[in-house]
Amino acid sequence: MPAKPEGLESRVNRNTVIDEEVLYLLMAAELAGQRNQYHLAMDAYLQAAKRVDDPRIAERAVKIGLFLKDEQRTREALTVWLSKDGKNLAARKFAVLLAIKNSDQKAAVENLNAMLADDPAGFEAGVLEMTKLMEKEGRTQFTYDVLEELAVEHPNQASVFFLQAVLASVLQNNELAQQKVSQALLIQPDWNKAVILQAQLAGRSGDLAKARTSLEKAVKAAPEDRMLRKMLLEVLVNGRDYDDAIKLCQSVLEDKPDDAETLFTLALIYMQQGQVDKAENVLEKLLSNPEWEGQASFYLGKIEVDQQHPDKALTWFDRVSDGNYAFDADMAAVSLLMNQKRFDEIEARIKRMDNKYPEQHLRVLMVKAELYNQLGKYQEAFDVLTQALKDMPDNREVLYARALVAERLDKLDVLESDLQKILDKKPDDVGALNALGYTLTDRTQRYEEAAKYLERALSLQPDEAVVIDSYGWLQFKLGKPERALEFLRRAYEKQPENEIAAHIAEVLWSLGEKKEAKELFDSVYKKSPDDEYLLEFKKRFLQNGQ
Repeated sequence: MPAKPEGLESRVNRNTVIDEEVLYLLMAAELAGQRNQYHLAMDAYLQAAKRVDDPRIAERAVKIGLFLKDEQRTREALTVWLSKDGKNLAARKFAVLLAIKNSDQKAAVENLNAMLADDPAGFEAGVLEMTKLMEKEGRTQFTYDVLEELAVEHPNQASVFFLQAVLASVLQNNELAQQKVSQALLIQPDWNKAVILQAQLAGRSGDLAKARTSLEKAVKAAPEDRMLRKMLLEVLVNGRDYDDAIKLCQSVLEDKPDDAETLFTLALIYMQQGQVDKAENVLEKLLSNPEWEGQASFYLGKIEVDQQHPDKALTWFDRVSDGNYAFDADMAAVSLLMNQKRFDEIEARIKRMDNKYPEQHLRVLMVKAELYNQLGKYQEAFDVLTQALKDMPDNREVLYARALVAERLDKLDVLESDLQKILDKKPDDVGALNALGYTLTDRTQRYEEAAKYLERALSLQPDEAVVIDSYGWLQFKLGKPERALEFLRRAYEKQPENEIAAHIAEVLWSLGEKKEAKELFDSVYKKSPDDEYLLEFKKRFLQNGQ
């Protein structure tokens, strides 16, 4: 039977024609909105929405209600909106969010079911978008519980289990997350997104073998998926499976020889393996790529540093003029010059860096202070760090650096104050505990206080060489040379530094073991004839250079 033409009565019932009363309500709503009278605007839009078969007016009322955080009228507006357009996904999302916020599990499940039925393909993306909002509201656990009920109703819906895995991960329940993503993959084995999540979860738990297995399976199923191959490459590198990582890089490069990211990764792997020539060859291929020239030049410079070619290294570092690696390259150049004591070249570089990298002002100041320190200009270093503390009075690195310089200037009150400020904020700061304990040992007779700091540091990091050395030096000051020697030798085995060697030599000398002390001194002095600690030992114990 042919359908009858839609009559006037039907159109009137739907009220698609805006009558005078509705027009008045809409005008009143707009005017109220312009005057920031949002409660009045909300009332007018809501009344108009009930009279007109146009879901857009109800949508407007919902958005104003959410802005006003008026949950009662927002729910009322949502009901109107869904009555006008029951398949509107935006309305369903708002309904889900409101239900979860109010712990209304029944309404949340009902609206999620509607979303799943109306838009199964977009369900996962839509819910993921909402979960980010719910996380900010602290409703992640409740959202997970809602999805648990949904999973019972839809045991063959992989996307529901995947979403649960994501939420379990947010809740730091890695085991549950892995269980849920495994369920998703049982239903949809070739779902790469779930495979990637499974690999990420396995990697997070330290199970790199499982992560590798998951990704290798995915790569086999989708060999053209470059993202999967790069994720597998990352897992191989993290697992130190360098040979397999190289093979995978080469397979990627067979398909795309100019893949810069893969070339760069391959170069880093070669560097890790000590295959410097191969690393250089790969990095040089990146020099013609403007986006990767900086990274390549920086690492070519690092290779030259390792090969004791300082001038070549500087040339590479100076080639990095801009980009993400520019500051690191300039810092590497300054560090190289500092180690070579080419101080006259450093000051101009630091000045340029201060102008070029205003956002790195603190780090540049720290380098400047270190330069003055190396030059023996301790007051200048102290002044630079004091200036920095005016802008950042609680900065740990600046406080610590100034404390060490203060010791050089015999400003022990400043040293103690700065280190104590660090410890007030972080009582377990091993560096500050050790520095304060050692200074009290070496420069005062407050041995009981020193012991308190050093014993705490030793309990926190029992294998740290500098802490063991400090504690050994304390034992010597307490008149226990044999016990001191035990700690100092253990420290020197872990970290053969000149200062520790000087401590051992002094303790041996005090025990009458002068021959052994001199042999130790001679062995290290040959390598570091300008070392201040060795020179001090020589001055005090080896008169006339004997």
